[in-house]
Amino acid sequence: MATTLGLNHSSVSEFILVGFSTFPPHLLPVFFLLFLLMYLFTLLGNLFIMATVWSDRSLHTPMYLFLCALSTSEILYTLAITPRLLADLLSTSRTITTAACVSQMFFSFTFGFTHSLLITAMGYDRYVAICHPLRYNVLMSPRGCAFLVAWSWAGGSVMGLVVTTAIFHLNFCGPHEVHHFFCHVPPLLKLACGTNVPIVALGVGLVCITVLLGCFLLILLSYAFIVAAILKIPSAEGWHKAFSTCASHLTVVVVHYGFASVIYLKPKSPQSREGDTLMGITYTILTPFLSPIIFSLRNKELKTAMKKTFLSKLNPQSS
Repeated sequence: MATTLGLNHSSVSEFILVGFSTFPPHLLPVFFLLFLLMYLFTLLGNLFIMATVWSDRSLHTPMYLFLCALSTSEILYTLAITPRLLADLLSTSRTITTAACVSQMFFSFTFGFTHSLLITAMGYDRYVAICHPLRYNVLMSPRGCAFLVAWSWAGGSVMGLVVTTAIFHLNFCGPHEVHHFFCHVPPLLKLACGTNVPIVALGVGLVCITVLLGCFLLILLSYAFIVAAILKIPSAEGWHKAFSTCASHLTVVVVHYGFASVIYLKPKSPQSREGDTLMGITYTILTPFLSPIIFSLRNKELKTAMKKTFLSKLNPQSS
């Protein structure tokens, strides 16, 4: 990956991921078991959702196509970060080569940006379903949905490439200790040297903020139109039905951007490395862990399909 991008290795050929090494040693096995269970649940939960959608024809709709794409992006995002974290929790050697660091940053940012773009596409899908129900099949045709998913993945890949290229074209003069559990931008910028570091830091920050804030504003706009349309419905039952179709997506948006705002918009204040490390867990492990739970529990169609699909296989006589 690093060779392909033509990135600058400078004088540092590897980094040390400090991560959880600053915590008391007796806590590391506890963290390992907790994160392993959460990681396995994230993988199985998302695979469970994808298998349910695939096997139930009633779920072959745009909303669940986006959900499958979202589950795929979450699986790949956690795959880029969590296995390395788990290995480092039980290892005394936490070195990572520059090439591996480049790959980790590229894939984590690619799938992270893709996740935000897919959530935005899902918001547009809910807007069309509630505000333009008669034109839904035209506006959200299979071709149109595939186009939105493809552009989400393409956009995420481009953003990941831009950020990774910008960071690894910097010179890293040492020390080579990354005070995080994966190759993330802020701790790597602290290791870079040269007059262009502030410019690169500003540029990368603007790219990230523009994409994330742009997605958030588009989602807000979608829900502004949705609320306006729902308020015109005369019956309380109609209100409930309309809101219930948006409940799981809206909950994921709140969790996704809620954790992001706590991390990126918190006031700059002295904080321990341990605090920064635990804060990083919220968006790398906790948010992907919560997402399949939210969609499984708050989506009635999905819950019904899961029961029908998998309980019938466990107990064939009941079907």
